Amino acid sequence: MSLTSPGSAPPGWYPDPGGQRQWRVWTGTLWSEMTRPYGEPIEPTSLVGSLPLINALHRLVRYGIVATFGGLGLVVSVLAHWPGTSQPTAALVAATLCDTGAALVIIGSVCYAFAVRALEGRWTAVAFVPGLNMLAASGLVTSRIGGRSALRRVVAEAVLLGLFIAQSHAHPWLGVAPALVALDHARWTQALVERLTGRAIPQPAAP
Repeated sequence: MSLTSPGSAPPGWYPDPGGQRQWRVWTGTLWSEMTRPYGEPIEPTSLVGSLPLINALHRLVRYGIVATFGGLGLVVSVLAHWPGTSQPTAALVAATLCDTGAALVIIGSVCYAFAVRALEGRWTAVAFVPGLNMLAASGLVTSRIGGRSALRRVVAEAVLLGLFIAQSHAHPWLGVAPALVALDHARWTQALVERLTGRAIPQPAAP
């Protein structure tokens, strides 16, 4: 979609230049992906300070969560059927799938790294560590929203993922663990995006 700029207008909400019946955020230099339907009250400058965080969380919801947990599930499943195991997969197929899964995990980890940086307001060591940055983002998002213990949530996720990695070869039903964690991450992250954009939404309920 080709968008025109509002010239020297300050950052804020403006009618979507693409012609759709909605508002779109102008950052001051370019159009954001953030939109809202007409009819909702708008404070033109309310999102200026939150745009980097909102964009990072959007990338996380759209790409990072799926890539991280999809890649993790793929790698663990392939390793459970690696050549030499009781139910082996062909060596070429196993290597290709494992490389694909690892690439997905790296892509997801990059999204989580930028999300942690945006949530913290600065780069920290944990943002660069795959796995830890995912748990850190989960805790930070939970703290921002409230209503649930961030530590308990992170510990529960770590236990579920640890069981999946260690025991899924013997108990295939543990494959639901990364899917549940991924859905939880998507739900809470999207809830924080909605809160930052000023939409009146219900807070995620603790399970």
